Amino acid sequence: MRLSLLILLLWLIAALAGVVLPLRPDEIDLEQLFAPPTGGDAWLGRDELGRSLGARLLDGAGISLLVASVTVLISAALGTLIGALAGYLGGWWDRVISRLIEVFLAFPGLLLAIALAAFLGPGIDNVIMALSVMGWVGYARLARNQVLSLRQREHVLAAVALGRRTPDVIRLHLLPLMLAPLLVEASYGIASAVIAEAGLSFLGLGVQPPQASWGAMIREGVRYLLVAPHLVLVPGAALSLVVLAANLFGDGLRDRLDVTSRNRR
Repeated sequence: MRLSLLILLLWLIAALAGVVLPLRPDEIDLEQLFAPPTGGDAWLGRDELGRSLGARLLDGAGISLLVASVTVLISAALGTLIGALAGYLGGWWDRVISRLIEVFLAFPGLLLAIALAAFLGPGIDNVIMALSVMGWVGYARLARNQVLSLRQREHVLAAVALGRRTPDVIRLHLLPLMLAPLLVEASYGIASAVIAEAGLSFLGLGVQPPQASWGAMIREGVRYLLVAPHLVLVPGAALSLVVLAANLFGDGLRDRLDVTSRNRR
């Protein structure tokens, strides 16, 4: 878990460096096409237009972090609210939400995101919207199941008997008990959002040139794979490391927060 946390911290530092440092990721230098690493702002070499590969990698780290964090925040907030209300209120509300969740789960998530991104058009805002529409379902299903198992607890029944309103019961008595599984789900959601954003950008439905994105960098480098394989390997390695670290962090967080498995150990 420490190694995965270190990689995620490096991802955050790279994203901040892309904003703070005076980088020029879109600057074209036709005299430095496919130049090898030379230090300075070309510490990873240059691409097919002479742009600094390192600067574009840092700029792409910021894009992936922005899309992943905003997508997870929107999806978690919306899904938790809908799922908690469905599980607590029950009745027709629960039946409608359950059927809606099943409808969304019937479609492959990435294909649904591609369809929405194609309908809305390319751009960061539309990518976030498409991924949020796809991502809230997991949080809603998890929150609903958690509420169904928690709403008969003594402290919840006591709060209801004392006249607590439904929003207060959910916020004060149910949500704190759901935070652990929701945090684990969010860590996996970060990995899913990063790989989905890269996939949409690779297909031309995400971040548009000249703005850097790891998926777009891979798409642009595929044409020169035999001449300059580092154009694909560098962003591909960064993408793989971040996704792997987020998934491993989620596994470690789940093991730490799971009381039963910790007691067995």
